[in-house]
Amino acid sequence: MTEWRPDKLSRRLPHLAARARLQAAMRQWFAGEGFVEVETPILQVAPGAEVHLSGFATEWELPDGEERERWLHSSPEFAMKKLLAGGIPKLFQFARVFRNAEGSALHHPEFTMLEWYRAGVGYEAIMADCAALLALTGVEELRWQDHRCDPHAAPERLTVAEAFQRHAGVDLFATVGNAEKLSQASGVAMHAGDSWDDVFFRIMFEKIEKRLGMGRPTILCEYPIAMAALARAKPGDPRVAERFELYACGVELANAFGELTDPEIQRTRLQADMDEKERLYGLRWPVDGDFLAALDHGLPDCAGVALGFDRLVMLATGASHIEDVLWLPVR
Repeated sequence: MTEWRPDKLSRRLPHLAARARLQAAMRQWFAGEGFVEVETPILQVAPGAEVHLSGFATEWELPDGEERERWLHSSPEFAMKKLLAGGIPKLFQFARVFRNAEGSALHHPEFTMLEWYRAGVGYEAIMADCAALLALTGVEELRWQDHRCDPHAAPERLTVAEAFQRHAGVDLFATVGNAEKLSQASGVAMHAGDSWDDVFFRIMFEKIEKRLGMGRPTILCEYPIAMAALARAKPGDPRVAERFELYACGVELANAFGELTDPEIQRTRLQADMDEKERLYGLRWPVDGDFLAALDHGLPDCAGVALGFDRLVMLATGASHIEDVLWLPVR
């Protein structure tokens, strides 16, 4: 760990100026689209629903001495959906979010997530939003390592099954549930105790992600339904969910859903995810009762997305490390 010095900040100032310009441009774009900017609590009953993420826990001491465990959220998703259920049809937030046990050129324990939701639309509308926001970067190309991507180009739309066939030579849906078959078909190693999901993610990392978003952005869509706990099934094909991820220069920038609104299906999926988390890591998080109550009240048909704002600034400035675009890193 190195100490902070003023000269380190001065070297980052051009990147930080670009960050401020982009954030201002995005706020103006959202205002023009009729969105409301919201702020939701960082302290939550649970950090999120993700199986493989690690959270930051803390204790809330009430005036009477009672203590309640709370978590720093990994996403404002549950809180923003409560506001959707309460009647706000278009909302966005630049949220400070937290993920433990993470650190790399593209990861930081505290970072900024841009999250937004639209009621009454499908996830294709969010795809169009993503393309519009990329164009706001004000640069001719996004850059990461030796890769380039035109932020003004129409994104390529590629299904997960097509990506596995193209880049790994795998008929994905012929292997569902059979980790050994998926491993053999792809040539990617299977380790003792691996599930089908484990092999899937290893193929994504080793063979697919690094090839996405080259020259133009890629929208990777139609994930297997088991990999989208908060997304609804695609009409006409229950094998896949209305989920997409946005890539540029081989870097994942955003994760979006046509949101699941059925409270009973959502309860079942959240329970299954926590069972899997306990199996893998010996830990489970509580379920946010207010979130389930919001679903019971009625979440409108909607779609939403979470975009890694720091990563987008990195690609827009050509920064080589996420700390180059943060005002101050966590130390």
